Amino acid sequence: MEWETVIGLEIHAQLSTKSKIFSSASTLFGQAPNSQACAVDLGLPGVLPVLNVEAVNKAIKFGLAVGAHINQRNIFDRKNYFYPDLPKGYQISQMDIPIVGEGEIEITVDGEVKIVGITRAHLEEDAGKSVHDMFNEYTAVDLNRAGTPLLEIVSEPDMRSAKEAVTYAKKIHSLLQYIGICDGNMQEGSFRCDANVSIRPIGQEELGTRAELKNINSFKFLERAINLEVERQQDILEEGGSVAQETRLYDAVKHETRSMRSKEEANDYRYFPDPDLLPVEISNELMASIKASLPELPVEKKARFIAQLGLNEYDADVLTSQKSLADYFEATLEDNEKNAKLCANWVMGELSALLNKNQLEIDQSLVSPQALSLLVTRIGDDTISGKIAKDVFKAMWEGEGSADEIIKSKGLKQMTDTGEIEAIVDDTIANNTAQVEQFKSGNEKILGFFVGQAMKATQGKANPKLLNELLRKKLS
Repeated sequence: MEWETVIGLEIHAQLSTKSKIFSSASTLFGQAPNSQACAVDLGLPGVLPVLNVEAVNKAIKFGLAVGAHINQRNIFDRKNYFYPDLPKGYQISQMDIPIVGEGEIEITVDGEVKIVGITRAHLEEDAGKSVHDMFNEYTAVDLNRAGTPLLEIVSEPDMRSAKEAVTYAKKIHSLLQYIGICDGNMQEGSFRCDANVSIRPIGQEELGTRAELKNINSFKFLERAINLEVERQQDILEEGGSVAQETRLYDAVKHETRSMRSKEEANDYRYFPDPDLLPVEISNELMASIKASLPELPVEKKARFIAQLGLNEYDADVLTSQKSLADYFEATLEDNEKNAKLCANWVMGELSALLNKNQLEIDQSLVSPQALSLLVTRIGDDTISGKIAKDVFKAMWEGEGSADEIIKSKGLKQMTDTGEIEAIVDDTIANNTAQVEQFKSGNEKILGFFVGQAMKATQGKANPKLLNELLRKKLS
């Protein structure tokens, strides 16, 4: 039997506020355990939560960025469950009336455009963290994270492969950073995914029983976990069994998923409106102000790169996939927009290759965008060839100076004098009569031999375009 995969994602994005969602405690990462959990976070008797307005503003900003409906009157609910890292015995979240309603986002997978629906995005507080590897016989609890503001973004079950799910997650990750509401640091837990995965026979309308894969903090692990879960469910169904609705944990070390607990329904959490928090009322003036503050969004930037810079869709898509990458690229264009395509090639090519090789992010690049821009200018004005530029770039990366300094110190300036190159071409042809006959007999591939010989004679400094033109003219 052929199966269709159905995937929906729940993304938990930690909002980049300085204080928690219902208290003034700091959200700074990496502090001593339990040093940033105040009386409100712990739910001690007599304390009351006070809503952080900045968390509300950031949620609205996300909703506007994905064209979603904003519920200008929304409420907070108590989600009741008992777990060691949830000191109050309930989590303040939103159930019936979330701040962000239905929206959508566009993804491109293998050249095909697809729209993924966003069901809702609601505000909630994070729980603490259980630490299982500190003591042999005990679990430790760090409550620093308790009360940190989260925006939970829930998609429709519109994705049909792990690749589509990862593309969607990356698109949301990028968008959150573009609009400045989440730093997206997956290692620190600022961006985490739960994947709801089910399969059904192709052509069947009814959804299969889903399993939820919890707290995946890597795009690579998200893809692996989904593919593994799909295989597990196929094996069960093809052997005549039934898939249990449950929550599962993905173990990246053992590359396996393990059952954690049966999957709860909403009524298991006994949601009810939080009596300590008033409904949130969002004015039209606030909506207009936040909308006006939105930066250029990735889809808008991509369209501008294509229309104004003449980039193709693939290049524009890659360059706008991360805000830091787009910022770097745009910085290379200052005073160098005429070489936009060449700048794009170098950012996506040589620069990205060295960053990957050294496991660096683009904001850690050892070559600044201004320095790369100068190098591209020197290629564009024929000071050096593209081949020599690679050697110059390597020297720049190793700290040997600017492009101009390296070109001068190493004597790399390109030979562009027609008479000088013509003399070398004449010598090359005169010294290789056998190859000349092969070319004249129709073997045009032998032209590469002549180019190589001439380049060797000029130590690679001859202008390649001029050299090729002169060789063809002399050999014809």
